[in-house]
Amino acid sequence: MLPLLVFAFTSRSSAAAIPMNIQTQTQALGTPTGTANFAASFGATMGQNGCAGIYPAMLAVMIAPTVGIDPYTFSFMAMLMAVVAIGSIGVAGVGGGATFAALIVLSAMNLPVALAGLLISIEPLIDMGRTALNVSGSATAGTVASRLMGQTDVAVFNSDARLDGQMADDAQPQEAR
Repeated sequence: MLPLLVFAFTSRSSAAAIPMNIQTQTQALGTPTGTANFAASFGATMGQNGCAGIYPAMLAVMIAPTVGIDPYTFSFMAMLMAVVAIGSIGVAGVGGGATFAALIVLSAMNLPVALAGLLISIEPLIDMGRTALNVSGSATAGTVASRLMGQTDVAVFNSDARLDGQMADDAQPQEAR
């Protein structure tokens, strides 16, 4: 998973990581191609747990007290979860997509959108972590779904082979070292 997560972190694009995500799931985690394809594609568009889920919700909870709203009430949390879930559909899997998701959530919750601008200067740094979280989540979803359906190639899943076909140093036989 490390090469995939490093690529996602540095590229800041869930969509650009789709081919590598599918390759990692199929060749390193033993997930069937169809499941890996679906999970990677779905995760890059609608299933963005970092960009369209955690970040807008975090901003809403941080901004709500500035306008006198208690963010820990049941009604606020329920409304926030509904808005985040609906707002996450269609947020693009490219760098900066979370800013659009945050604007959707903040405006739907009648919170001041201007306060989100305070984070714009460090947005690229925050986006790197969010994108790695998105890609990790979609790879995990594909792997878990494959395991639950009994379709995982367990030999591939349990092997120490890297994507380039080489064995990891720890997994090489003693005489090969």
